Amino acid sequence: MSSRTARRFAPLLALLLLAVRGSALPVESEQTVFQSSAYTGSSLPVPGPTKSFWTHGTADANPLAAEGSEGALTSEADVCIIGSGISGTSVAYHLSNLVKAARVDVSTPVSAVILEARDFCSGATGRNGGHLTPYSFVYFNGNLKLWGEDEAIRAVEIERYVFSEIGNLVDKHGWAEKVDFVPSGRVTMAYTQDLYDQIRLDYESAVAAGVDVSADEWLTKEETKERYGAAYPAARHPGSNVWPLKLVTEFYHLAKQASPAYNLTLHTRTPVTSFNVASQGSSRKWALETPRGSIECSYVVHATNAYTKHLLPQFEIIPTRGQIIAVRANASVEELTNSALVLKHQYWFPRPVSDPSEAPLVIIGGGRQEVGSPEEYYTTDDSVTNPKLGKHLRDFLPSVFPEKFAAGREPEMEWTGIMGYTPTDDPYVGPIQDTESIKFDGQYVVAGFSGHGMPRAFGAAEVIARMVGAELDGSGEWEVPAWFPRHYLTTA
Repeated sequence: MSSRTARRFAPLLALLLLAVRGSALPVESEQTVFQSSAYTGSSLPVPGPTKSFWTHGTADANPLAAEGSEGALTSEADVCIIGSGISGTSVAYHLSNLVKAARVDVSTPVSAVILEARDFCSGATGRNGGHLTPYSFVYFNGNLKLWGEDEAIRAVEIERYVFSEIGNLVDKHGWAEKVDFVPSGRVTMAYTQDLYDQIRLDYESAVAAGVDVSADEWLTKEETKERYGAAYPAARHPGSNVWPLKLVTEFYHLAKQASPAYNLTLHTRTPVTSFNVASQGSSRKWALETPRGSIECSYVVHATNAYTKHLLPQFEIIPTRGQIIAVRANASVEELTNSALVLKHQYWFPRPVSDPSEAPLVIIGGGRQEVGSPEEYYTTDDSVTNPKLGKHLRDFLPSVFPEKFAAGREPEMEWTGIMGYTPTDDPYVGPIQDTESIKFDGQYVVAGFSGHGMPRAFGAAEVIARMVGAELDGSGEWEVPAWFPRHYLTTA
C-alpha cells in the first residue's frame, strides 16, 4: 500500500493498529479517538495558556517569547514556516545548513520567516514531559506488521539518528548545562504479564530483524526494586532528559547565525489565520494572512502539529490535551537516580540539582488512560487543567513510592499542552497534495507526532528542508535519507 493510499484509509489502519499493537504499552497511544468522526476542524492556539515549567520555570526561560511581535511585519520571504516548536525551528535550522553548504551568494540571500501564534515555542514542545528518548525496539512488532521489516527498522533508525544528532550538537556547542541535557536513560516497567510479553515480543522481533539492541538492558523485578523502588520487571533504554524550550532556542540561534546568505526572521504573537494565492503580478506563490497584515511566500511549511486542521482540514490529526505537574520529591537524586521512568501510563524524571543530596523537582505527566478523561480529546484548550487528572497525578507517586514522595504535597507548577495524534501515531511529512478546490504548489507539512515528537521531529524537519532546498536551488532533486521511514511521507 502506498503512503498516499494509507492516508486515505487511515481509519481502517487505526483499527488494524489496535489489533497488531495491542493496548498494553504504557505510552501515549490514542488510537481509539479515531473511531469517532465527529471532529472536523481545529482552532488556533487559545490565548492565556497555563504556564509550564519550561516556559515560566525561571525568569529567563524564554528570551524569545515576544520576538518580532511588535514593529514592522516582514512583507515577503522565500520560505514561511508556521509554528516555532521543535518541528518548525528545526526546519529553519536545517535550511540554514543547506544554504551554508551551497555557498549561496550573499547578494541574493535566502529569506525565511517563522510565524508563531503565541509566544515562541509555546505549543507542545514548550509543554511536554522533557524526554528525549528513542523507543528503541518498543512497537517494533506492530510496525513490522503494518509497514514491513524495512520500515519497522527505519522507525527505529530515525529516532536513534535524532538522538545522536542532537547529542552531537549539545557536545559540539557545549550546551549540556545550558539546556539541562542529562543522558539518563529511561526505564519502562512491565506492570502486567501481558505487557511484559508484548515488550519481549517487540524485542525479539527487533533482534530477528537485525536491530542492534546491545545498549538496552533487561531488569528483573528484584533489580528494578533495588534501583528504583518498584518491584516490576523492566527494560531500560538509552535516552536523555532535556529542557525542550531551551534546546529549541539554541536551534534558532544557530540558524540565525549560520550564514550571511540566510536571512531568518521570527514573528511571535502573529497567528496565520488563512492563506490565499499571492496577488497577481507577485513573484511569490502564496499570501499568508495574519492580524498584523499579510506575508507573501514562495514556499510554506506547516509545522503546526495539533493545530494543523485549522488551515488544512484534510489531515487527520486529533488535538489531545496532556497534563503535567512539577512536584518536589521527598528523597535525594542519589535515592531516586536521574533516570526517566514509565509506569502505568505515567512518565516522570527528576530535574537536575546542584547538590546530589538535594530533593529534586520531579516532572510527571500522563494518566489520561487510567483516569478515563474523554474531555481531554478533541480540544485545543490548554488554558485550563483537569482537576480529576490533577488529583491522579498528585496521588500517583506517593502511592507507588511512599518513602520517596509525600502524600498531599502540592505541585509547584501544573500545566496542560496540546498534542496532535494521527491514526497510526506516525507524522505527516512532505508536500501537501492537491484537493478538488486547492492546488498546494509549494506547501509542505510536518505534523502529527502523536505525543512522541522529540525523537522524531528534528529528523522529519531535515527531510522537509531537503525538499524545500531542492526547490530553492532549482534542481528539484533530493534523496530520502536511509534512516527515514517512507510511510511518513505524504507522497507515494
